[in-house]
Amino acid sequence: MISSPHEVVITGVGVVSPIGIGYEAMQRALFAGTSGVRPLAVFDTSEFPVRIGAEVVDFDPKQFVTPRKSLKVMSRSIQLAFASAQMAITDANLSSSGVSPDRLGVVFGADMIYAEAEELVDAFRRCIIERQFVHARWNQQAMSELYPLWMLKYLPNMSACHIAIAHDARGPNNTIVLAEASSLQAIAEGVRVIERGQADAMIVGGTGSRLHPMSWIFRDHVLHTRRTQPPAQLSRPFDAHRDGMVYGEGSASFVLESRRHAEARRTKILARVMSSANAFEACTPGQPFHGHAIRSAITQSLRAAQIEPGDLGHVNAHGLSTIHHDEIEARAIRETLGDVPVTALKSFFGNLGAGAGAVEMVGSMVAIQTGQVPFTLNYEQADPNCPINVVKAAPHRTARNAALLLNQTSMGQSVALVLCGPS
Repeated sequence: MISSPHEVVITGVGVVSPIGIGYEAMQRALFAGTSGVRPLAVFDTSEFPVRIGAEVVDFDPKQFVTPRKSLKVMSRSIQLAFASAQMAITDANLSSSGVSPDRLGVVFGADMIYAEAEELVDAFRRCIIERQFVHARWNQQAMSELYPLWMLKYLPNMSACHIAIAHDARGPNNTIVLAEASSLQAIAEGVRVIERGQADAMIVGGTGSRLHPMSWIFRDHVLHTRRTQPPAQLSRPFDAHRDGMVYGEGSASFVLESRRHAEARRTKILARVMSSANAFEACTPGQPFHGHAIRSAITQSLRAAQIEPGDLGHVNAHGLSTIHHDEIEARAIRETLGDVPVTALKSFFGNLGAGAGAVEMVGSMVAIQTGQVPFTLNYEQADPNCPINVVKAAPHRTARNAALLLNQTSMGQSVALVLCGPS
């Protein structure tokens, strides 16, 4: 692993997660084995089949969002993104030292953002006549009940826009909407922007929430765990007794810079992004996921990083906690990487959608910084169909400071990204 002035490094990190707000808080929770899965309080779940999840608690967006009036056009997912980006920028000391606005850009991963039901109630009522919804009334009757800038709260690209506006980032600005693959793809694109010479620094990351009734209706909740108690024990990636995923919300951000730019402004380097790769494997109800894309993404990313499986300190797996997908991912990891230690951080906070990869990457940053790989929560009994070396019960000490991160989507996209230590 040869360093170069042209390589891309990470100089700042920020996170808003169900197990902590800020890097240090999340690190403490990971090493203590503190789950973020709990009974949902974000809305009344009494009439819904899903009643537990991993929501961010004690989050006050007013501590991060300026000007305050911007909150009127920020959904919760956007608020989480803005807060994590603010922390990353502060961590990198980017605001006060040496980056030209024209050379600073933003790439963020995002999900579809669903409108809050209470914002639409009055609009729908204006369209009901004799208990029937009359579509012809929507244009004139319903629209008058909506806040004029209502739509801006729910556009996936607005996280990147708000972050860029607040920090005068006039460089490339983009949004990746690719379900659970969004975050790592956004980070990879930020790296490419710098490598192409279009920016010196990029604010990258992802934000997402699956804690919305419309999300459950749209995506179907059949892959969600059927258990309800105890909540902290329900997300069990690769464990023999897993029965489905848990949903959550969260966001993480990183400041990327060219090594030359970071060294010129004498800022600390936290890690290096060595490579990334993505692949696709078509999935339909009649053609289930087989893992070809996972294996391809893994091998391509290792080749690009010029490292061998034995150089890896750990794999940060997608680890949905569903029966079929965990088996497929585990076999792909075993076939390509052998006995490399594997951690699955969705065990702490479930599936965060587009925010998943970025928040999970914070866990790999913790491993790189401390030499201790966070363990997989709730992994108690090995599944013979998941033949991998899962880190369990306690953090795994390692002298190898390279990590491979994996994310996949239900439609067949797979992405792999290789991180390593700062030197």
